[in-house]
Amino acid sequence: MDLKHWLGRATDAIQDWADTFGPYRPHPSIEVDNDRFAAAFEELTGRLKDNYPFFHPRYAGQMLKPPHPAAVVGHLAAMLINPNNHALDGGPATAAMEREAVARLAEMFGYDTHLGHLTTSGTIANLEALFVARELHPDRGIAYSADAHYTHGRMCHVLGMKGHPVLTDDRGRMDLGALEDLLRAGEVGTVVLTTGTTGLGAVDPVHEALPLAERHGVRVHIDAAYGGFFTLLAGLEGAEGLPPEPWRAIARCDSVVVDPHKHGLQPYGCGAVLFRDPEVGRFYLHDSPYTYFTSTELHLGEISLECSRAGASAAALWLTFQLLPPTPDGLGRVLAAGRRAALSWAELIDTSDVLELYQQPELDIVSYFPVVAPATLTGIDTASARILADGMTSPDPVFLSTLKAGSEAFTARHPKITADADGARILRSVLMKPESEHHVERLHAQVEEIARR
Repeated sequence: MDLKHWLGRATDAIQDWADTFGPYRPHPSIEVDNDRFAAAFEELTGRLKDNYPFFHPRYAGQMLKPPHPAAVVGHLAAMLINPNNHALDGGPATAAMEREAVARLAEMFGYDTHLGHLTTSGTIANLEALFVARELHPDRGIAYSADAHYTHGRMCHVLGMKGHPVLTDDRGRMDLGALEDLLRAGEVGTVVLTTGTTGLGAVDPVHEALPLAERHGVRVHIDAAYGGFFTLLAGLEGAEGLPPEPWRAIARCDSVVVDPHKHGLQPYGCGAVLFRDPEVGRFYLHDSPYTYFTSTELHLGEISLECSRAGASAAALWLTFQLLPPTPDGLGRVLAAGRRAALSWAELIDTSDVLELYQQPELDIVSYFPVVAPATLTGIDTASARILADGMTSPDPVFLSTLKAGSEAFTARHPKITADADGARILRSVLMKPESEHHVERLHAQVEEIARR
């Protein structure tokens, strides 16, 4: 699609609508001279060049990529009106779009009933899920994988709850034996399972943990902020297909969080939280005497902890879903390309004499480290840091990231490595742009070349 064309159409369409309300004179206090603006604009665009090329497949570092053009157009069109989705009075059209988009997400996860809304981030979405967990079990804490996102420990602190990190296995998944030992003590009210850790892309065994939680009368929350959209690949044939069991089990869990600003092709910030039981809405109950007055329908602000939220985020997601719906044949094709890219790079690393896989990728994150002699954690850490830095400053740059792996986790996967330190940085690449599928061999060659230096 021609982004410039549709951005122009968006501004024209909103202006045509605005003109129906009659002319008015803009106040001189907000008028800006074109020459002054040109100077500021030049400085802005110049400073924006101080960024990494998140759009390019040579960028294989963090979970960063530009939004889809449809999301940009939808966001801009609504932003020109600037609706606030806290109340129907502030954004009737975009509130309806938010409900429709969230319903698509609920359907993707297999929820028959749901209560949910968009948030500004996965952090806030998880905060809301843990807030409900606290209200349901005020005297019990939260269990989460030791490899889960750090937000869970932080949010437990914010909410005054006790967090219980649970050991992981040699694939970075929650150890169910350790979980059961913890649940027997009766101190946990909710277990957080992660379908796609942000470090390694590990998927906790939801289908195996769920019966365990049910046996102990414990709720289950799914942190799918990063990996949630991979449910679209569950049970598919071909290399990109994923084992369906953990993903299908999400439909039986109490709540789930997903970030459309990761694999949903949206701009920041667009997260979402969904609850399977709509009755939990009672914990959000409050009144706003000057806000909820033009409609007796449920206002989104009545079921969220956040107040003002950009209606533009809902418009962007809604428009994207009209074109690339959260189905295997829609967004699923985008995720499939990234997963195939990760598997292809893993195969190339397996045959390399200078790189070694840390562990087999489950989703679209590839973790690996340079081969060093002697094979020590200290040597690997130093070499990984050098490759990261040299890659960014090379005349033909490649942009990676690193992950600190603890010594026990490292030697469990690679017992021949000498643990002469408490851990080591390894290289980590997130292949979440579908274009990565056609760039993997180039990426591999670049990293190998730097590793040989």
